[in-house]
This record gives sequence, structure tokens and C-alpha cells, in this order.
Amino acid sequence: MSDKPKKLRCAIYTRKSTEDGLEQDFNSLDAQREACAAYILSQASEGWEAVSEFYDDGGWSGGSMNRPAITQLLGDVKAGKVEVIVVYKVDRLTRSLADFAKIVEILDENEASFVSVTQSFNTTTSMGRLTLNVLLSFAQFEREVTGERIRDKVAASKKKGMWMGGGVPFGYDVVERQLVINQSEAEIVRWMFERYPEVKSVPLLVEELAAKGIKTRQRVWKTGKVVGGVTFKTGTLTHLLQNPVYVGKVKHKENVYDGAHQAVISQELFDIVQGTFEANRRTNALGKKSRNPSLLTGMITDPDGKPMTPTHATKGSKRFRYYVTRTQPGDQTTKWRMPAGEIERLVVDAVAKQLGFVDSDGDETAAHLSELINKRQDIAGALPGMTIREQRKILLSRQTSVEVNEVAIKISSKPSDQDEPSTISVKAKLVSKGFDLKLAIAPDQGPPKRDPDPVLLRLIAHAFAAQDLLLSGTPSPMIAEYSQRHLQQLVRLSYLAPDIISAIIDGTQPVDLTGRKILRIGNVPLCWAAQRKLFGFN
Repeated sequence: MSDKPKKLRCAIYTRKSTEDGLEQDFNSLDAQREACAAYILSQASEGWEAVSEFYDDGGWSGGSMNRPAITQLLGDVKAGKVEVIVVYKVDRLTRSLADFAKIVEILDENEASFVSVTQSFNTTTSMGRLTLNVLLSFAQFEREVTGERIRDKVAASKKKGMWMGGGVPFGYDVVERQLVINQSEAEIVRWMFERYPEVKSVPLLVEELAAKGIKTRQRVWKTGKVVGGVTFKTGTLTHLLQNPVYVGKVKHKENVYDGAHQAVISQELFDIVQGTFEANRRTNALGKKSRNPSLLTGMITDPDGKPMTPTHATKGSKRFRYYVTRTQPGDQTTKWRMPAGEIERLVVDAVAKQLGFVDSDGDETAAHLSELINKRQDIAGALPGMTIREQRKILLSRQTSVEVNEVAIKISSKPSDQDEPSTISVKAKLVSKGFDLKLAIAPDQGPPKRDPDPVLLRLIAHAFAAQDLLLSGTPSPMIAEYSQRHLQQLVRLSYLAPDIISAIIDGTQPVDLTGRKILRIGNVPLCWAAQRKLFGFN
């Protein structure tokens, strides 16, 4: 007598792309489940047995795996609760080849399989897998063609000015699939558009709306979830004030068409509002509303191409400014930090040099060329001494961009609207200096203009005070508490080469030459050539 076949727990999976008809007593999901249950019953002699759990995705597209029932089903497969997945057709499971490959991988890892009631496949053979892939290719092709057809229909309909669904704009109702003005809400919309050019601030207008008790429209979704009925937010109000639907237009991507609905406001008022937005954008770009605008905001990117934003840190009474990579919460990528003052001076100097150079194509008159040279040289000479707002205005007008690299900084700028962008690449690297970061410029690039290092200046002053104490016995309050060993170390610094001391006083020493570095060396050599080599002087 033969052994009984191994019992196989079978799960029936059903799916329908839309919710149409799901409210009927016997819908598409019921029909799929009935056919699958009959098939499982026919395999009872093979040990097949249907599980009681229903795995139904009604109203979910097969183009994505983000479906509640399929997620639960695959979880049960991994947990060993299901050995066979039964579907009416393969495309009920998925219409994506990539998603199908993931499902098959999960089934193989857990020694499970799936069966299509209306299609005969054996996924354990290469021919069966090939047949499945071909079938799914056609299913994916059908889904993409359907999507293109729908998108083309929406585009054609909007071109004719028809409203094609979505969230109903505040100020309108939908009657027989047409936008109709809601008079009470339309009055509020008109007041918003008239008020914004007066206050010139969306946040202030949001506060006024909240004070008046004006809220967004409340809507109830098919699931019963209630949304809206809250005070206007900055983003919501900005979108409303920039929506061309209120002047009787319909927008599709970048195109705007005449709509079939009535306008709430005039085109003239709409243009005034958009002009106010544009003026605010220019003001924000120049930092006019900021107490301490940062020169390179919106122009500088890190080595990964991500924008950098200004920030600062304080240590005692000192304030250190930086540009750091702008990241989103949870972003694990490298966050770069650049010292703001030095890179800003570097950019200003580079743009000034670009302005001072005039490339002639030979068509200008001598008088015109001379006037152009004088004008640019005047701006170039004045640029370093301008205020940050004035400098920022010039940099923005010349479309300046700054690309930070691990070994260089690329600065691009257009001397005028007619000129091609000019790019300067400066070799530079970041070096640590105590709690701060500095920008080390390659020697052949010329050091950036910077203030003398107060730590180094104090160290040199203490060194000469220690020398006076040693030679003449003249004490100094600044070194009174120093140990004998530290005083001996300081004395050797008083014998630094004159050009090294001059560089420290001028602030032109190598950027990585710090007080900490000098003190860590201990006994500084008395040979000037050895000192220059040790401290990075050419």
C-alpha cells in the first residue's frame, strides 16, 4: 500500500486593478477565487488543501508590489504557512518582470511554488520559466501601452480645456464632471489674490487666514477617511496662488491651455501675484531679508554634487562659519563641511580676475573695448571691498557656480550675458586646525587673503619674551606661569627664519602650519633651510 501524498497548503490570491464592481454580491474577485478553489479540490488526491485565509487585492494595480494582500501572502510563504500559491492567471500575481523574478526567488528559497488555473506552467524547468517570462513580457507591454493610452487621452482632453479629475480646487465644485464656481469659496479666493500683493508674504497671509477662521475644504475618501478642514499651510496657499485654474486655464505638465470652466479672478490680478512671487524670489536670492546673508548660498555644491547650505558653530566667544552638505533626515551619505570665509574670499578673487580679463573677437572699436575694459576693471577692483549683498548680486548676475572637489575647487562665472562661462580650477584640500577646518591652497595657486593666525602670533611673541628672559633676565607676565621645559621650547622658536616670521605676521604661511603642529615637533631645528622644509615653505 502506497504512502499518502504530502499535504500541501494552498493559498488563493486574487486581484483586480480597479474598485469598479467590487460592491456587487458576486464580483471579479469571487469569480477568480471560485475557479481556484475548484482547481485545488481537483488536486485533493495529490494532498492539496486550501487555507482559510483570503488574499484579495481589490483596487490594486499589478504594476507594483506595494499591495497589502501580496505582502501578507509572501510573508506567510516565508513563515512556512503556505506551500502553493494558486492564481487565476499569472498577470493577477504581477505584471512586472522584475517583480515576478523577486516572487520566484522567494518561492525557491522557501521550497514553494505557484500555479495558474488557466495556464499550465512548471517553474522547475528552464522551458517553463522561459514561457512564463515571455507571457509576463506581454503582460508588462499591455500595462505600459494602456498607461500610454490613458496619458495621451488626458493630454488631449486637457488640451481641449476639460477638467480630468483629481483634487477639486478650492473655489470650485464638480457638477457632471465639470468645474463650477462655488460662490462662497470664490469670494475667499479673490480676497487671497488681492491681499497677497499687499502683504507680499505667504506666511503672513496664512496667519491672517487663520485669524479669520478660514479653513481648507473637508473631503471624505471612499475609505471613510476625512481630510482637510484645517487652516491653510504655507505650501497649500502657495500652490493655490500659483494655480492658473483660477483664470480659467488648465495646466498639463509645462503647458497651459484655455479651460472650459469660468475664471474666478482676472488675468491682470493673476499676473500681479506672479510678479510679486518673482520679486520675492529675487529678494531671497540676494539675501535682502536675511540679517547675515551667506555669499555662496545656492551656488556651491559638494564633491557628490549635492547643494551646500550655510551654518555656524561657536566655541567660547569665537564663531566659525561653514558650508555643509544639505541632507535629508536618515540620509547616510557623506556630509561635507567647508570653511566659509576662506572659500568665499577665494571665489571673490577668482571672479574679480575673470572680470579683469576681456577677450576680444576683433569686431569692437578701440573706444568700445577700452570702455568695456575700464568698466570691468572698476567692478573687479571694487568687488573684494563690497558688502556681501553687493557681492552676491554680482555673482548671481554672472551665474557663478562653485564645485567643491576633494583636491580642487572649480569656480565658473560669466563676465557678461554675451560671454561663455569661464572656469578657474584651484588646487586645494581641507586640513584640520584644532577644532576648526582650513582650506589649504596649493603653493603654485597663491595663498588666499586671510587674517594672521592669532595663535601663531601669540606663540612668536611668547618666544621672544622667553629669549629676553634667558639673555637679560627680563621677566614678562605673559610667560610667568610657564614651566622651564616649555620656556626652553619657546626660545628655539625665536630663532625661526626671518621669512617664516614675516609670513606668520602677514598671514601668508602654509595653512597647515599651526601652533599645535610647531609645539608637537619639540626641538625646532636651528637651520633656516631645515625649518622651511619642515614647515612647508618652498
